[in-house]
Amino acid sequence: MARMSSVGAARTCATGAHAGRPRAAAWLLATLQATVPATLLTTVLCVAGATFTTVAWAAGPVDVYKFATPEEEVRYRALIDEFRCPKCLNTNLSGSDAPIAKDLRRTVHRLLTQEGLTDQQIRDYLRDRYGDFVLYDPPFRPGTWVLWLAPLVFVIIGGLVVWRLLRQPAAEPLSEQEIARLQSILEDQ
Repeated sequence: MARMSSVGAARTCATGAHAGRPRAAAWLLATLQATVPATLLTTVLCVAGATFTTVAWAAGPVDVYKFATPEEEVRYRALIDEFRCPKCLNTNLSGSDAPIAKDLRRTVHRLLTQEGLTDQQIRDYLRDRYGDFVLYDPPFRPGTWVLWLAPLVFVIIGGLVVWRLLRQPAAEPLSEQEIARLQSILEDQ
């Protein structure tokens, strides 16, 4: 195959299936089509496209808020990382692009910068309006005992099951008479 110069790469194909494309791109595409099976090429392109799309979506929402001091911004970031989005179930406010998360980020900013509330007052404000669900670390109180104690109960039950299985006596070895009977059954088949 002829080697192309940088000048040739800038030119475009005039005819054929690759008309209008730069020659280098047409050459690369033609080479790939000739040497790589179509299913493999399609798979690679799909995986690459999905990867780049996922990376673009992973960036998350970008809100631009003004803060009086860098410490205020650090407090804001810590607070929105601490609260769960009511719509997204397992995403914090900083990672959610749901409209309710945007409203809550705006509310946290307002409470922090305009009303000058402390972090605990902001936590209480949001918990009063959205319940313990909005907190990733709900308090230990009668309404959340099941949430906190269920893992411990499951560990205890699992430990008891394992203990019970390990306490069972081992199976007794077969007697000579049982071995002979098994041999005769196997020989009959």
